[in-house]
Amino acid sequence: MSYRLSELVDRFGGEWLGSDVVVSQVASLENADSSHISFLSNPKYRKQLSTSRAGAIIVEASLRDAITVPRIVCANPYLYFAKVSSLLNPRGRPAPGIHPSAVIHSSAVVDASAHIGPHVSIGEGVVVGADCILHPGVQLAAYVQLGSGCELHANVVIYQDCILGNRVTLHSGAVIGADGFGLAWDADHWFKIPQIGRVLIGDDVEIGASTTVDRGALNDTIIEEGAKLDNQIQIGHNVVIGAHSALAGCVGVAGSTRIGRYCTFGGSAMILGHLDIADKVNVMAGTLVGKSIRQAGTYTGWYPVQKHEDWLTNASHLRHLDALAKRVKELEIKIAQLDTQGEHNKEGDKP
Repeated sequence: MSYRLSELVDRFGGEWLGSDVVVSQVASLENADSSHISFLSNPKYRKQLSTSRAGAIIVEASLRDAITVPRIVCANPYLYFAKVSSLLNPRGRPAPGIHPSAVIHSSAVVDASAHIGPHVSIGEGVVVGADCILHPGVQLAAYVQLGSGCELHANVVIYQDCILGNRVTLHSGAVIGADGFGLAWDADHWFKIPQIGRVLIGDDVEIGASTTVDRGALNDTIIEEGAKLDNQIQIGHNVVIGAHSALAGCVGVAGSTRIGRYCTFGGSAMILGHLDIADKVNVMAGTLVGKSIRQAGTYTGWYPVQKHEDWLTNASHLRHLDALAKRVKELEIKIAQLDTQGEHNKEGDKP
């Protein structure tokens, strides 16, 4: 598929400058050729503008006159690029139908427009909505419900009673509704607590490969509409993730934590259990969240990388912080006593 810049502007807005070239694909500034449209949103790549061979470039208003190649000027080049990429790379969909190797319970309801791939297993009372795509090896346990337009990639497993909204995407190996980690200590062994909640997933949620979302122990685990979860994430039981929040790879969220709307979490951030995270909180990569966050903002809990020798030196100082704090407190008390004694001496010197 190919489009002229004027056609892209008619569709997505922005200002078109230069020749009305035809582009057929997107590419990075570094790798683009004359058939590609590229973009610049990060200033550190600005030097590539002069050497890029892209046929056209999407830029912000401040760079409107910085280049002479055909260009589209807009407020958000990265978002504009994403829309153009979606236009140039439409996703195909398999034809409706049920593969002969699929195993479907007689009580299940599968919409005629759905595609059911090889070796899919659909249990008792399952409902599969219109235009759903179930790739090979998907397993849906009893009474699972899928809204319309869902796509479940190969080997996704959804345990019983879980409910997905419309246009939910689950990537390969995702597991929805496995038991939460609920155990009670009984003298000399662990006693397993039944996990009787469900997982409820809202519309337009996307969950990455090998991510696990545990079912609730008593209450449901809930992922609200528009939330995006990357690969290899662990979501504990009873967790609530607010609408349009995004979690990068390897994030872990312990049980019964509530995350607000429009939050973002960098890769490998860890959130302890039974916490409340406000709306519009941004947690940086690798940060350990050990207490509730009540106000919007950016939160960081790690040290920048440094040479190993420097780290050892700083770590040795950290080991003595408690003793140092005690010494400072003792000095503060002595200084206060000396100040008080000095004031008394001044009073005694008065006639």
